[in-house]
Amino acid sequence: MERKVLYFDKPGKVNTEACLKVVIERLSEGDIRDVVVATTGGDTGLLFAEALKGRDINLVTVTHSYGFREPNSIEISQNTIDRLRALGAKVYTGTMITHSLETAFTMKSGGLYPTLIVAQSLRRFGEGPKVCCEIVMMAADAGLIPEGKEVLAVAGTGRGADTVMVIRSAASKRFLDLKVCEILAKPRG
Repeated sequence: MERKVLYFDKPGKVNTEACLKVVIERLSEGDIRDVVVATTGGDTGLLFAEALKGRDINLVTVTHSYGFREPNSIEISQNTIDRLRALGAKVYTGTMITHSLETAFTMKSGGLYPTLIVAQSLRRFGEGPKVCCEIVMMAADAGLIPEGKEVLAVAGTGRGADTVMVIRSAASKRFLDLKVCEILAKPRG
């Protein structure tokens, strides 16, 4: 089946509703039942959880780790996490694959390390595509989605969603098995 890619003129939150429509349309084909959504403060996760509530869909929301912005803090409230879970979504909070120990070394002593090269390479397609690949590996690492299956991944630039991709999942240890099968929506810039 031939699908058109939805290109956005501007990145960011303004595209979230359009991305949700793309996801619902793609899910209607019936061959995918796992959806992984990046959510920093929880708004994007809640939007998708509300829209997908009652469907036979495995929705995994992925947050930033504790301490991502500043020590001893997280950007999503416990109330929002509870609401996501009540709507049937799984919530994963953990270390971002491309934002790990190597980032600390780079910040302290300079240099470029393999994980950061991967992150910068993926960013050539945009921030959303990089995050889509990351969150799929994170969800697979946590056992929240199966490996080797096509899943929908949703992410964005800053807040909200502006990217939707179909990705054949892999755990981070098997990063080279991860495959981007379809790009359904992304910003042009």
